[in-house]
Amino acid sequence: MAREGTVRRIVVGISGSTGAIYGIRLLQILRDVPGVETHLIITAPGKRTLVQETEMSVREVEALAGVTYDNKDIGASLASGSFRTAGMVIAPCSIKTAAGLAYGFADTLLIRAGDVTLKEGRSLVLLVRETPLHVGHLRMLTHLAETGAVILPPMPAFYNRPKTLDDIVNHTLGRVLDHLGIEQHLVPEWRGTQTPRGGNA
Repeated sequence: MAREGTVRRIVVGISGSTGAIYGIRLLQILRDVPGVETHLIITAPGKRTLVQETEMSVREVEALAGVTYDNKDIGASLASGSFRTAGMVIAPCSIKTAAGLAYGFADTLLIRAGDVTLKEGRSLVLLVRETPLHVGHLRMLTHLAETGAVILPPMPAFYNRPKTLDDIVNHTLGRVLDHLGIEQHLVPEWRGTQTPRGGNA
């Protein structure tokens, strides 16, 4: 948690891959965390996808963030390492966005901000959405991991017995918050498996 009187800036990116709900829900969660200020970038495909997948408008999603940016504005504050942030999450992260990060094609603010996050040694968490993955994807994601990014595909878990879509989304975002060092109560600490009913394992 942030110390009293300090602000932790968290950058949230929403790209055009399916899974806009992850970025939206993350903004909703971070809005209620004391001492956290969110900085949002939504790509043009991301705006199109979130309208397709959710009941929210782009304006409503942008209103969840503390500060919003035009993805074309490569001169914005997020483009410089001197603008201190506590990390960045791209949720969802398209393969195109991941490739831009992996190979330095920083021609948009989203990719430039991600590149800055990596070069400054800050936490960059990528909720990569694609399946199946071919060998080119795997090599590119390996390169990103070697560079310092956290590759965190939003894969559903079932050991926690999810009952709603929100349960599934929150489980992934709980892991994201763990990587950002933000206290969370979305995912309880694992206590081990239970003994199967009807006898020993």
